[in-house]
Amino acid sequence: MTVNVFIGRQTSSRYKHNLLMRHSLLVFFTLATMTLAAQLDSFITVTGSFDVYFRQNINSTSDATNGGTLAPATSFANLPGFAIGMANLKATYSRNKVGLVTDLVFGPRGKDAVFNSPSPLNIINQLYMSYQLNDKIAFTIGKFNTFVGYEVISPVGNTHYSTSYMFSYGPFNHTGLKASYALGKGFSLTAAIMNPTDFTDFNPSNTYFEGLQLAYAGDKTSAYFNTLYSKDFYQFDITATHKFSDKYALGLNATTVKSAFSGIALYNTFSATPHFDVAARVEYFQDKGLGILSGTNASVMDLTLSLGFKTENFRLIPEFRIDLFGSDEKLKPIITDARTMKRSDKLSSFVLAAITNF
Repeated sequence: MTVNVFIGRQTSSRYKHNLLMRHSLLVFFTLATMTLAAQLDSFITVTGSFDVYFRQNINSTSDATNGGTLAPATSFANLPGFAIGMANLKATYSRNKVGLVTDLVFGPRGKDAVFNSPSPLNIINQLYMSYQLNDKIAFTIGKFNTFVGYEVISPVGNTHYSTSYMFSYGPFNHTGLKASYALGKGFSLTAAIMNPTDFTDFNPSNTYFEGLQLAYAGDKTSAYFNTLYSKDFYQFDITATHKFSDKYALGLNATTVKSAFSGIALYNTFSATPHFDVAARVEYFQDKGLGILSGTNASVMDLTLSLGFKTENFRLIPEFRIDLFGSDEKLKPIITDARTMKRSDKLSSFVLAAITNF
């Protein structure tokens, strides 16, 4: 009996020792994980957004019945009734001289933005690495949003929810290598070599596009001269913004693409209060071979008025838009006026969008 009691006490002592070791290891790994998470938290930033909208044509049906036109021939915000835009999740890592960006998109707007990528690659909006060589020189390699144009893919960065014709038929994304050099006094120069526009998963043709941007960013004025070119292609693009006061700013975008299109747009933004602004976009777009408008020298004028009701991380945008079409032949597009049931040379529409970001 004495021997059995002794063995029982010894087994119990080993069990307690093993249990103590397990608890110690658990505490150690928990503390190590928390420490690592705290360290990473100081280097990683996670942001995101989500947007939904309602869209209705005013002078035409919102579907194809009776010759109705679904929406203007521009990207995004073109589905009838209540619709989703996209969910966006972006993680940015920055430490010392290295930066990493992973930008994922989900939903119709995101899918349209990466239209040349098959599933599951069509959720990758951006995926790139940057290296800051010194105070003046930086390199970026990977897939990144275009530096051409005034508007951007995410609605968080635009004053209007619908998009312009120039943005819709310009590039969305590039995959390649770019180098930026800070010239001083607000000026910078960026040069890039990239796959053909919007072919971001691989190069299907063994041809490359070159890109160049001369930029100026001042306290009240910013301006960007952008070019894309290859053997049989070129695009020249200018964007600029000037803040006349804390309440009013005027933006400009002008672009031309070889054998495709040209256009110009003005962006007026008036911030009445920190929680309310009024924005107006006036765009003239000429189809020079793109083939989205009917007739010779076909053109369209986009007049868009947007009201912005906003809080810290939420924005509600009622938007009214009129597209006026024309051509040398005076042909009217297939738009049926809901009131007269006759063909019309204009399309008026209303959008109510809600955007939240974190």
